[in-house]
Amino acid sequence: MAAPAAPAQVLEFQDLDGWAQEDHRAALAVFRNTCALLRDPLWSPLCKLSADAGDTGSSARQFFELLFRPVIVGTPPALFTGYYEPELNGSLLRTPRFAYPLYRKPPELTEGQMYHSREAIESGALRGRGLELVWLDDPVEVYFLQVQGSGRIRLPDGRVLRVAYGGKNGHPYRSIGQELIRRGASMADVSAQDIKAWVRSNPGPGRALLNSNPSFVFFRKLDDLPPESGPIGAMGRPITGMRSVAIDPAHVPLGAPVWVEKEGRQPLRRLMIAQDTGGAIKGAQRADIFYGTGFAAGEEAGKIKDGGRLIQLLPIDRAYALLSDG
Repeated sequence: MAAPAAPAQVLEFQDLDGWAQEDHRAALAVFRNTCALLRDPLWSPLCKLSADAGDTGSSARQFFELLFRPVIVGTPPALFTGYYEPELNGSLLRTPRFAYPLYRKPPELTEGQMYHSREAIESGALRGRGLELVWLDDPVEVYFLQVQGSGRIRLPDGRVLRVAYGGKNGHPYRSIGQELIRRGASMADVSAQDIKAWVRSNPGPGRALLNSNPSFVFFRKLDDLPPESGPIGAMGRPITGMRSVAIDPAHVPLGAPVWVEKEGRQPLRRLMIAQDTGGAIKGAQRADIFYGTGFAAGEEAGKIKDGGRLIQLLPIDRAYALLSDG
């Protein structure tokens, strides 16, 4: 079922805070990475023109300003969060240290099917079937790797295994941060780092907290992804740190440029590309910013829970059609 129409407002580029100072060339390069996957007739000619746009900052800025209009869909404030690609240690064989598996998608599981819950799987529903892809040394990191959807696993021999989202069990995602608040925690205590620390300090209640989210993610190996590439996003192409963003495709077209005006401790003004999705990303003013790979990216991403504005850059005809639809 289509999402209900959200209110829309067409802006001018001069209304975008920091637009003139942006690196439009970097954004255009990321836009080109997935542009060919946009099949909508309104987008196809823009994608062809993007290949011919010059590689200077001024020509990239001109490309966006001539062919798009900024549109606020929905009602700010937005909610911005961050995600990243973890780098973890693991083993292809179970050992006393590496005892917590990432699972492949079971062959009988079909798209949209309601399958075993997280609690059932963690209690052994899939044990003994040979579905283990790799083993990690920390069940908390297994959980958060499922939240991020992709990662790099460093094996004992130095090789790095890239893993990506391979399916889910059909249960709705429930925020364990919100569950902690329901149990009495303050808003200041629900960053990813704080949740990890609490779960590790409270093994029994911590496991129950993780299992309060019945959604469970399965993984697949990525054998041919170069180490310099980011993880694979929802469009099937690598995403780019601080240029790719996960959105709700019911409200924002996958592949569209979006202007991010994030407030908070470290305000951000940046042109990004909507190249990913996420189970918790719902609504026209909701976005998850990809912060990159590794520990530092994770530390930064885990602190982000900020307001602001999410502004779509849409083909001119589409932008004004939204006004008439409203």
